[in-house]
Amino acid sequence: MTHRRIFIAINLPENIKKEISNYQLKWLELPIRWVKKENLHITLSFLGYLTDEELLEVLKISEETALKHKSFIINLNRIIYGPPKQPPRMVWVEGEKSEELGKMQKDLESSLSGQGTHEESRAYAPHITLARINQWEFRKIEPEERPEINEEINLSFEVNSIDVMESRLKKGGPEYSILESCQLKD
Repeated sequence: MTHRRIFIAINLPENIKKEISNYQLKWLELPIRWVKKENLHITLSFLGYLTDEELLEVLKISEETALKHKSFIINLNRIIYGPPKQPPRMVWVEGEKSEELGKMQKDLESSLSGQGTHEESRAYAPHITLARINQWEFRKIEPEERPEINEEINLSFEVNSIDVMESRLKKGGPEYSILESCQLKD
């Protein structure tokens, strides 16, 4: 039986990917692996390995959930080390908290787990992984020698769809493909 590695994401418009990936030239001295430009995205839900049957169910739920939510804007406002309050493992592009995004993400998660949505959904701060830090090498750099990463940016884009994605792990890093794009309601 085949299992496919599935996640649900918001993909970024080409111009936003380009803008963000330009920042990769800024910290060349860091021991990090940059995410390929075409792979930059915001993860809404990581589902792991699914059978074809489970995948069909996920496609159906994703379409239904998308249709319950209107298009909205995401504002990206800074580049920082992530996750917050932990030793840095990544370089993140962080977005402003968004209530619409929070509601949609909560709705998606609860529909996928078969639980109804009752609780208040919190505003959810979107992030995009820009790079993964090589922990071993990073620890060898004296803390005061590590570059400060706290870059103000100002980029916005409209979200009109969510995508069910497949991730194939390849030698040169993961390869993502869109299995289905689910349109939000107009």
